[in-house]
Amino acid sequence: MSDVVLRGAGESVVAFRHEAFLYAGATAFLEGTVPFIEAGLRADEPVLVVVGAEKIERLRAALGAGAGRVAFADMATVGHNPARIIPAWREFLAASGEGRQVRGIGEPVYPERTPDELLECQRHEALLNVAFAGGVPWRLLCPYDTTALRPDVIAAAHQSHRFVTYGPGEGRSTDYRGDGWVGPDEDVLPEPPSDPDQLRFIGPSLESVRNFVLEQVGEALGRAELSDLLLAVTEVAGNSLLHGGGAGTVRVWTTPGGVVCEVSDRGWIRQPLVGRMRPAPDGESGRGLWMVNQLCDLLQLRTSPAGTVARLHMHRR
Repeated sequence: MSDVVLRGAGESVVAFRHEAFLYAGATAFLEGTVPFIEAGLRADEPVLVVVGAEKIERLRAALGAGAGRVAFADMATVGHNPARIIPAWREFLAASGEGRQVRGIGEPVYPERTPDELLECQRHEALLNVAFAGGVPWRLLCPYDTTALRPDVIAAAHQSHRFVTYGPGEGRSTDYRGDGWVGPDEDVLPEPPSDPDQLRFIGPSLESVRNFVLEQVGEALGRAELSDLLLAVTEVAGNSLLHGGGAGTVRVWTTPGGVVCEVSDRGWIRQPLVGRMRPAPDGESGRGLWMVNQLCDLLQLRTSPAGTVARLHMHRR
């Protein structure tokens, strides 16, 4: 865990201030978040809180009449796929008005996350700095329950947050990796639990890819989920043909909760926020991976000069 340099609580926010709030249990959560919200209300700042449903109810009770001035959203809905969280914060900033200071609370990292979801939440925390550093000043507090999360998860929070809060004290993390850091260098996707079948595909038609996915999925998904997965896989495989060397490989395997479909190719995606920025209505590009993130429960994207791997997770409803 990093050393912390304590700093005055009254310092004004002149840039994006990304804080990890380390708390121990339900009482400490309220002790740290309620004053943060009330300070925003006193300053007439718009406040959005995105946490679990149970914590929302506790905050409403603790805030009393002030809760009516706070916007709340359930993280299980907004951030079910962590790639959807940055667009939600962008929309909040846009709706709050240009030049107005705002603050938010977001808890994407919680113990009920699956291991794959947790990996993407940690990547999301790093990408928040890429998305908002150098933009309008606002303050985002990210709670981490030290009684429920592993020590390595807490250590990762020090890397992705410039500031760390312990109860009433505020500090600057000496482990912060910088505004341009996009996530752990060793963040390699684990191999599937078994040796799944695979298909090597070459354009121009993607019918073979759709037929392969249908055959591999079988009865593992319902009709609606399968339809969404086929649409998403077709989009990703199409990107392989256009930008990944004209070919790719697809693998499919089932999990206790649903299906994972992986598409790999020789392309290299240089934009770290791809799929996390809402495309312009009249834009010609940027729609594909955005759509995939809206269709799938999780998208794991790893890219380098050696190639790109995209894992599409679809849960069985």
